[in-house]
Amino acid sequence: MDEAVQVIARLTAAERTLVTAESCTGGLLGKLLTDVPGASAVYLGGIISYAYAVKERLLGVPHALLEAQGAVCEPVARRMAEGARSLLGADYALSVTGNAGPGADEKNPRVGEIFVACADAAGTRCVRLECGGTRAENREAACRAALRLLLECAV
Repeated sequence: MDEAVQVIARLTAAERTLVTAESCTGGLLGKLLTDVPGASAVYLGGIISYAYAVKERLLGVPHALLEAQGAVCEPVARRMAEGARSLLGADYALSVTGNAGPGADEKNPRVGEIFVACADAAGTRCVRLECGGTRAENREAACRAALRLLLECAV
């Protein structure tokens, strides 16, 4: 994936670090980054926070927020990125949360709705996606969007 190569190159040149916090992508974003030779110089690691409890305990997403809005919303994506950045001490953090499909549940009824966020010292940006593909296609689209967002945010 060209975006991953660009991210690693840009972060390496700027001597900046990156972490990830993933939900619906289940580690795919970290995999794409670590597929790039030299990623270990800038990619510190990631947290796969599939369960609400992990989002709460490790990333600091408030229980009340998850109960009220579910995991598929902008505030959760923002908190995931900010929590990962703080916890792992990186310059940048990317987060992904959403419903990749094919099914829905009461708290996350919109199949294909995904939020990606990028946090750095200047703040946090978030983008909402409406994906209409298969589960695999939606997960890949989310990763591409997250990497593009970082490229927009990164030095």
